[in-house]
Amino acid sequence: MPHVWITGERVADRAALTAAGTLPGYRPTVDAHRRRRGPYTMAGEVFRTLVPVALERWPDLVHAHDIELLSVAPELRDIVPATRETLTSLAVPRERTRFYSRLRTLRLAHGLTELLRDHLTREAGPTRTLVVENVDHADPTDVELLTILLRRLDPELLTLVVCTGPAVADEGLATALARYAGHRHAPARQIDPAGTDEELAAAYVASDGTSDEPALLGAYRRLEPAARATLHDARAAELEGDGEWTWALGAVPYHREHGADPAGAGARALHTALEYTISMGFYHATLDYGERGRALVDWSAQEVLWWAFTSKMTTSLMLLSRAPEAEALYDEARSFSLNPVVHRRAAYATAMIYTRHHEVRDHHKAKAWIHQAIVLAELMGEGGLPVVFQQNGLALIELHLGDLPAALRLVDGGMARLDRELDPEEHRLHRSVLLYNRAQILAGMGRTEEALVDYAAVIAVDPNYPEYHFDTGNLLHSLGRDTEALAAYAEARRLSPTFGEIYYNRADVLMGLGEWEAAVADLGYLLELDPGYLDAYVNRAGALAALGRPDEARADAGAGLAIDPDNPYLHCLLGDLHAEEGRTAEAEGSYAVALRFDPGLAPAWAGRAALAYAAGELTAAVGYLDRALEGGEDAALLYNRATIRRELGLVGEALADLDRALELAPGDPDTLRERELCLDPAFP
Repeated sequence: MPHVWITGERVADRAALTAAGTLPGYRPTVDAHRRRRGPYTMAGEVFRTLVPVALERWPDLVHAHDIELLSVAPELRDIVPATRETLTSLAVPRERTRFYSRLRTLRLAHGLTELLRDHLTREAGPTRTLVVENVDHADPTDVELLTILLRRLDPELLTLVVCTGPAVADEGLATALARYAGHRHAPARQIDPAGTDEELAAAYVASDGTSDEPALLGAYRRLEPAARATLHDARAAELEGDGEWTWALGAVPYHREHGADPAGAGARALHTALEYTISMGFYHATLDYGERGRALVDWSAQEVLWWAFTSKMTTSLMLLSRAPEAEALYDEARSFSLNPVVHRRAAYATAMIYTRHHEVRDHHKAKAWIHQAIVLAELMGEGGLPVVFQQNGLALIELHLGDLPAALRLVDGGMARLDRELDPEEHRLHRSVLLYNRAQILAGMGRTEEALVDYAAVIAVDPNYPEYHFDTGNLLHSLGRDTEALAAYAEARRLSPTFGEIYYNRADVLMGLGEWEAAVADLGYLLELDPGYLDAYVNRAGALAALGRPDEARADAGAGLAIDPDNPYLHCLLGDLHAEEGRTAEAEGSYAVALRFDPGLAPAWAGRAALAYAAGELTAAVGYLDRALEGGEDAALLYNRATIRRELGLVGEALADLDRALELAPGDPDTLRERELCLDPAFP
């Protein structure tokens, strides 16, 4: 049976349907309502239950996913040691100068899916069922995870029963439910909970405000405000003594902001949650806490808290590609505050919005804002770090403007100043960021060996940060050092939750080495992670064609064209497949379509040349190869043109092509033989 989607007006209605005996096996229910534990409320509940069992049976599996587990259930830290800490994960808030990509939660979700799948596969046994309630009130982290679980988990292994209200707002989850789950609707039932108003109100508070029973909510609203506040504070105190920290991300701030001291205890509880979630990359939750915190505090009397809520919101908005909203909040901050620190930080962040985050970038406007930030940092006399931080932003802008030497001077100067003014153990994260930035600038300047030295140095100080190994692999591949590149990609894969880009880049290396089967496997896994990854279809189709598997190659081309009907590479590939099957007219048609979408596509012109040569149209074939070579010299194309020119009696031109081909691919035996043939006195 497929997964199941149950809709209904209230939890009790849906629960009656899940208890009706029509679902297989044991049916534990997990409440995903974010008001309980914030981000990963559902995931935390599942893995706090699963991990102690899995740890006894297959600790290797648990330790392979320690990053994911400790991200969703930090309470597991007592039994699951963190073995891959980075300077980013260890940085205290005042030294945090780098934030995780918005893709981090996606990577966590894939890792958790694979952990759950592998655990259940090893455990064997009958189909399990997991009921997930209140999904329409879940944090986006749980929604993202559920979406992936629905697609990637075999319902015969684990049947997911997703319970929501009548409609699902999240488009991705709605699509997954429609595709992978059978739908059932729970009829409404008449429920009249017994008890006094005080008892029903207490029950509502005990549900952490998640109950959807009208009688409980009505009783709660009828209670005197002071009595409600007392209930909330008592529940918060109970949860704070519970020993499970993630209550601090959901129920505790909810109760404190509705308790007797919302602007004090409530704001502090929200601030605790805010600082944690932004450090973990849970940006939607950070926005929620920031909005709620700003509603509680008086900016003029509590500026430190107000700015914390505001600035964490702006950072999250930028990372969620909502730059105009972030800029509006910075404008508000500038209009409210006379604090120079607020203005310096707002100026820096606005510069980053213009150089990195707006859809249409304006690097010159960004430079104007970053200059203001640098001037303020210098005038305030706060020490070297604030100035260096702003100058690092200026280096990024110079990089975007194409002035790499200026960017390098700024980064070098910043590193030297920090070495002079700070203790070696201070701000290690920001120093590593500067070193990494210098490596990137050097690589952009073509000073690749120096860049590799800097990459090695930053890995030495922060060895568990996967992107450093990934970028090192990319640089090594560009230098033709593919064995080392594969080793760097392997290390990046070991250190990170599921990281799709690694598999794409590694497959590219493997194809260059002729290891087609391994490349196909990597691209297949990538497409399991992301079925919409167009370039993976393009590359896998090419690899399958090289392996002599035309039907599979054609299927991938079709899947890719369903995503991008105008993709010239896939039309060209179809042309190659038609040509190999002797279907000349179809091949010519596919090449023509490819060239309509990309008139300079060399493989399509080369394909046309091959068709013309097979038809005996040698002059036309040379003309097509001329067009193919307009986009850049290629040894194989030069060799092909040389052979045809020799057949046309154009020996001088053929020799020129062969000599250039040997410069590009020294020692190629076919080219050397063709050259000997051209020089043979017996050749007419």
